[in-house]
Amino acid sequence: MTQFHPPRLLRNAHLQSILASTRLRKLRIGRRARLLQAASREVLVECRDGTKLLGEYAEQENDSRGLVVLIHGWEGSSKSTYLLSAGSALYQAGYSVFRLNQRDHGPSHHLNEELFNSTRLSDVLGALEWIQKAFPHQRNYLAGFSLGGNFSLRVAANLKELPISLDQVVAVCPVLNPVNTMEALDKGWWVYEKYFVRKWKRSLKTKLQHYPELGYEQDLLTLRSLREMNHFFVPRFTQFKDAQTYLLAYAIIGDALSHLQAPCHIIAAEDDPICGAEDLPNLAKHPNLTIETTAHGGHCGYVSNFRLDSWIDQRLLDLFNQN
Repeated sequence: MTQFHPPRLLRNAHLQSILASTRLRKLRIGRRARLLQAASREVLVECRDGTKLLGEYAEQENDSRGLVVLIHGWEGSSKSTYLLSAGSALYQAGYSVFRLNQRDHGPSHHLNEELFNSTRLSDVLGALEWIQKAFPHQRNYLAGFSLGGNFSLRVAANLKELPISLDQVVAVCPVLNPVNTMEALDKGWWVYEKYFVRKWKRSLKTKLQHYPELGYEQDLLTLRSLREMNHFFVPRFTQFKDAQTYLLAYAIIGDALSHLQAPCHIIAAEDDPICGAEDLPNLAKHPNLTIETTAHGGHCGYVSNFRLDSWIDQRLLDLFNQN
């Protein structure tokens, strides 16, 4: 166990999970976030395979301590509160920061006709290759939250011969076994599923505004749950025959992390109601992988006090400063 000990009244897992992304917390980090956003410029990332993604890049005016690429979770964006919070802390500490939007996240639905799905690792690999070529730094870091953490770890396991340099990868509350994550959303507190259903539907409707030929408008009206949505979209818009096969395709349990090619650090909360820590023992053992667990924190919460400060922001700094 490590030293994340929030006040007793902040130890509830659901409270932690919700507080991290509230408008109240966004107001709390407002000044720091404004500094980051003022220093950031929108960047169009053009991958080798033709995929286009959007990001926001804040470069240090003087000597940079390194480039940190941050990846949001599912239905988040470069403007998600937790990404602005972490990015602000890193930027103020002297790092250049690139906040990457995944396909169909943020204002990027118009860039690619094919829908986002969680197996599209080539998007992130291609983006990292482009980013590091466009903005070269001596030291390079990658950090992802939730599904972004899952992508970050898969990147480290699939670098192969790509010209991508990573000195440290950090995954905060990563999706480990998507089958169990979907089960937790299906059978857990209804607030989480309704939240993701609403955001996913909104994203899919935005996509249709740019690509009406995708043709799922009427079907979308009848879908009420994540399970129903997966059963409809997976066989029609991915290469997988069913939802179960699709979910297992981006799981990182078993041998998925057996070929890590960069130092990786997982931070996971034992009370995470969405990406449960019970799958941590099922990860491949590897000298490049360290796992840090905390008793509290919820899902990407880690709110350390009543000022709504983030313990994760400081922990990222600690980890990156070691390199």
